[in-house]
Amino acid sequence: MLKPSAQRVQDAIHARGFPNQVIELAESTRSAAEAAAAVGCDVAQIAKSLIFQGKTTGEAILIIASGANRVNEKVVAAHLGQKLSRPDADFVREQTGFAIGGVPPIGHDRAIKTIIDEDLLALTQIYAAAGHPFALFALTPQELVALTGGEVMAIA
Repeated sequence: MLKPSAQRVQDAIHARGFPNQVIELAESTRSAAEAAAAVGCDVAQIAKSLIFQGKTTGEAILIIASGANRVNEKVVAAHLGQKLSRPDADFVREQTGFAIGGVPPIGHDRAIKTIIDEDLLALTQIYAAAGHPFALFALTPQELVALTGGEVMAIA
């Protein structure tokens, strides 16, 4: 039985018609390095969900980055036409319904503009957070794009 926040992600996956299964692990998947160690993959295969806030609109922006990459905020800001800021944990929970360390790419409380790191598309399998610091799910980069409706771009 999944924890309620992980079950919410599982339900969102199935509601979109995908068969991917959320798994809960004994080890933490809070960081990309922890998640990679827990499932035995390269850190680049971890699709980390990072919430930013547009300084002009105040809206949440989800950037799903390869675990090996850092987001170049200037590049993304130029693309979006507004600077980005790193919001606090309360904003992240308010916008997504999830706590930092377990923010999934889908299943949020409201629609969030999503940008996907193009480097993820070079991989055959990736892993994304599933709503809890000990939960994740495997998927392909193409499934990530289809599940989220995210825009693919260079973010590093």
